[in-house]
Amino acid sequence: MRSPWGGWSGGFRETATMRPGPGEVLHFSEDPTITRFVPHVAATARQPEAYVWAVDHDTAPAYWFPRDCPRALAWPRADTTAEDRAWLGPRRVHAVEYAWLRRVQHVTLYAYRFDASAFRPFGDAAHVATEPVDPLGPPEPVGDLLDLHEDAGIELRVLPELWPFWHEVTRRTLGFSGIRLRNARPPR
Repeated sequence: MRSPWGGWSGGFRETATMRPGPGEVLHFSEDPTITRFVPHVAATARQPEAYVWAVDHDTAPAYWFPRDCPRALAWPRADTTAEDRAWLGPRRVHAVEYAWLRRVQHVTLYAYRFDASAFRPFGDAAHVATEPVDPLGPPEPVGDLLDLHEDAGIELRVLPELWPFWHEVTRRTLGFSGIRLRNARPPR
């Protein structure tokens, strides 16, 4: 099944690292001391249920950022017009603001691996567990986030502000996602 996040045709190269293996999902965190994940209602949740959140292979790159970093993600879909492909370029694009670049460069991010059987799909991009879950092992340092993007064939754009890019992306025939946009500079 092709992921709504771009899948292999969205610009990922198979050499990309820091993704879950078969039968696994990942949770990214700046905290390397978590030994057990207990469902909770996230501060940003749109639903009242308590979950442990994780992501699959195709969604993982959306979380190669500091937790609170606002980012706009875009990728060509099967139905993307030639005009929109020419505007975006041939591959997946992640955009952040200059104000966040230093944090992206210097954050220490960790990946926790889980057995996917403890999780169920939630929407198009996430997996959730409703019971406490233990990672398969210790957290893995994610490494250089810029290198991860480059190795995965994902263009990382650094912009003065996200809103012009976001508004342009959302009016086109592209796949897109916005994460932590409330932390972006206010639109002018």
